[in-house]
Amino acid sequence: MKQKSEKPYTAKQITSALIAFIFLLGVLCLYYGSSFAPALSRSDGEHDGSDPVLGGNIRDFDDLFEDQEHNPEVPKSIPICDIKHSELIPCLDRNLIYQLKLKPNLTLMEHYERHCPPPERRFNCLIPPPIGYKIPIRWPESRDEVWKANIPHTHLAQEKSDQNWMVVNGEKINFPGGGTHFHDGANKYIVSLARMLKFPNDKLHNELDRLLRPGGYFAYSSPEAYALDPENRRIWNAMHDLLRRMCWRVAVKKDQTVIWQKPLGNGCYLKRGPGTQPPLCSTGDDPDATWNVHMKACIIPYSAKMHKERGSGLVPWPKRLTAAPPRLEDIGVSPEQFHEDTNIWQFRVNEYWKQMKSVVRKNYFRNVMDMNSNLGGFGAALKDTDVWVMNVAPVNMSARLKVIYDRGLIGTVHDWYAFNHPYISLKAHLEDLLIEMDRILRPDGFVIIRDKPLIINYIRKFVTALRWDRWLSEVEPRSDALYLSEERVLIARKKLWSEGVSAM
Repeated sequence: MKQKSEKPYTAKQITSALIAFIFLLGVLCLYYGSSFAPALSRSDGEHDGSDPVLGGNIRDFDDLFEDQEHNPEVPKSIPICDIKHSELIPCLDRNLIYQLKLKPNLTLMEHYERHCPPPERRFNCLIPPPIGYKIPIRWPESRDEVWKANIPHTHLAQEKSDQNWMVVNGEKINFPGGGTHFHDGANKYIVSLARMLKFPNDKLHNELDRLLRPGGYFAYSSPEAYALDPENRRIWNAMHDLLRRMCWRVAVKKDQTVIWQKPLGNGCYLKRGPGTQPPLCSTGDDPDATWNVHMKACIIPYSAKMHKERGSGLVPWPKRLTAAPPRLEDIGVSPEQFHEDTNIWQFRVNEYWKQMKSVVRKNYFRNVMDMNSNLGGFGAALKDTDVWVMNVAPVNMSARLKVIYDRGLIGTVHDWYAFNHPYISLKAHLEDLLIEMDRILRPDGFVIIRDKPLIINYIRKFVTALRWDRWLSEVEPRSDALYLSEERVLIARKKLWSEGVSAM
């Protein structure tokens, strides 16, 4: 479980404060997705130094910044990594595991976990796009075809040529749908699940997009070709036995597809015999502690309130997106504060669109990342646009992720400074963060940063070195309830590099 202690502010903690204000806009994909992500401003907070809506501790950030660096130097340029690193993910580098002679447990798949490099092994350079990279095809056409140069991995087209996974067609790669599991495509597969459960198609799509909650459904399918395979039957029998002991019931079964339903309350858990595995988790286990916490084979029972109400108490979609969820009280946020946050972010997003509308169409964006999602107000404000939002909760705000899920949104926990050294300067931390943001940001994508003028002025000096200077805008936003004493909003657009840029 997480350990909490009071320590002096370190550069790592200061960078955590920076994350509370930086947000990134564009479209995020495996290969240079651009991303659209907001930073939440802070308020004056309560007398104990914490803010119930924004979370975390309220600090005099200007003083912390000035104490670190009175006049921090900014590099005129940042080197370009070798093209062989065009797909590098710093903390998921398999080569690093071998080079550092780490000994991960392969049985537990630890080699797929995060292993961040020490400071001396980090790549302090900008990750280049693949050779011949093109601005991606726009949605919805991009669902079915991409530029081959953007994804230089065509081996599956040969290896799975008989399964219709992907087809190389000149300069493009097409995805016809189908394959081993979905002969008629994923869309028809989802429709077939809806028919099994007698659900409207749209409701099932929403169900599959959210994490399993009380009364939620879990669908499992295996290829028809494996129906009589002994190993497949062994896996099926083991899974069926496990889920029965977990109190999940079979809602419907047809051919090689079965749909289980999770219980609505604790009744079944309490009726299980002594020694039944997996056991219920202890009362000291924090279900919101997810970062660097070992997984435990136990079931988290519902709270007394959820058990009494026999469910989550959530309203149907899409009202759920803007309705105050019951679990707000777990994080000390009132329904009034929740609605205020929602309304403010709706206004802010509208203002950001106004700033960018002269240089980009409103349907330009598809995949969106909110680097500090807080209550999910930014993602909810995009409800009427055809975008996909990944809400990211910093480690110290992971408890708020359940509010994201309750709103019907998707999210994850991430430590943006995991690969930083705790004793290097704030300047170095900020450079690392900006370089990591650039790695995620697609060429032609946008980054939006909202913070105090001191921080904005410093970050603006990096835009040329980062090649974020295709288009710039800086304004003073209108004040609101989340507004600091003084703020600026910086919007920058990343260039598409030419192939002639030299690498280190």
